[in-house]
Amino acid sequence: MTCESRTERAHAKINLVLRILAREASGYHGIETLFQLLELHDLVHVRVGTMAPSLTCAGPTMPAGGLGPAEQNLAWRAAVAYATASGWHTGWEIEIDKQIPVGGGLGGGSADAAAVLRAFEALSPAPLGMERLLQIAGTLGADVPFLVSGESLAWAWGRGDRLLPLPALPTASVWLAVFPEGVNTGAAYGAFARAREARGDTVQAFAYPASAFASWGSIATIAVNDFEPVVSEMHAGVAAVLPSIRALAAERRRNGAPAIGMMSGSGATCFLLHTGTMDMPSDGPITFLPTVTR
Repeated sequence: MTCESRTERAHAKINLVLRILAREASGYHGIETLFQLLELHDLVHVRVGTMAPSLTCAGPTMPAGGLGPAEQNLAWRAAVAYATASGWHTGWEIEIDKQIPVGGGLGGGSADAAAVLRAFEALSPAPLGMERLLQIAGTLGADVPFLVSGESLAWAWGRGDRLLPLPALPTASVWLAVFPEGVNTGAAYGAFARAREARGDTVQAFAYPASAFASWGSIATIAVNDFEPVVSEMHAGVAAVLPSIRALAAERRRNGAPAIGMMSGSGATCFLLHTGTMDMPSDGPITFLPTVTR
């Protein structure tokens, strides 16, 4: 049996801005978001050949109950989507070493899917090209186009499939406050929609000048996540930790050092992004995972 293989790093992301726009007739909410890639990553091993399709996941961040049926995993769906789009109906085996916390708003599943797309593209006898790859990624989830693009920093809108790459910023340290339990993205969107309707909020897109993305300090002035209020009501860990993360960031800024403290995606991971040196908390009930921007 002739096989070819490729290993890809599936990098996590954080959202430095996340605005939720109007809900479409399909029920899908548009977004505006500022993505930042992290060094933290899963490893995705892909082999293609005459074998039957298979997917295995292991690693320190795997939930005790697993990730559910393989066919519902985004990595599996990415392989199927690539095969369908390209007409390259090869067999494949995917092995994922999970290092990114699951269900934490860090894009771990999306990163794995993006890594599968990149691996298939590299192994394909007739590559599709980045434009088509981004189109496929857009059908899999709002985070996948950014994570397949290879960009470090990018503004995205719509369904995440419209990307504006931005100049990478100097490396910053990131503390990730992670929890054993994540947040269901669908439930978070539902809670947000009900809260918005109850308030009668007007939905509007925001326009930012290019200078808003020019430094960590300028980004700190616009950093926001529309999910934070509703997720704080859904998740006790976020409710307890997010104020402390914000306070640490505010203290750093008062001392003249850029810092951003907020929640990523639909939660539950909260993070502190900062420059310079700073001791990471080593006690208490919350696990802080150190990483850096990429």
